[in-house]
Amino acid sequence: MNKPMTKTQLVAALAEQMGADKKTATAALDGIAAIVATEVSAGGAVTLPGIGKVACRARPEREVRNPATGETLTKAADRAVKVTVAKALKDAVA
Repeated sequence: MNKPMTKTQLVAALAEQMGADKKTATAALDGIAAIVATEVSAGGAVTLPGIGKVACRARPEREVRNPATGETLTKAADRAVKVTVAKALKDAVA
């Protein structure tokens, strides 16, 4: 199994793809990450064309079990990040 691409490798590939330097590619990547984090934490969603959709969804209060003790607890409602992969990316991988 291959190791995931590191940020350094991603920045180098992005810089080459853009025909720009690594500093510009790093700024672009960090800017996208900041925008996605801000929008999703505010409860919104961001679509990254060709990649997928990143959204925040509410999870209701639910019963959970402690596997060590078997004790049942009530977990408060919370929010979770959900990533839906774009059809174009699914088709490219298949």
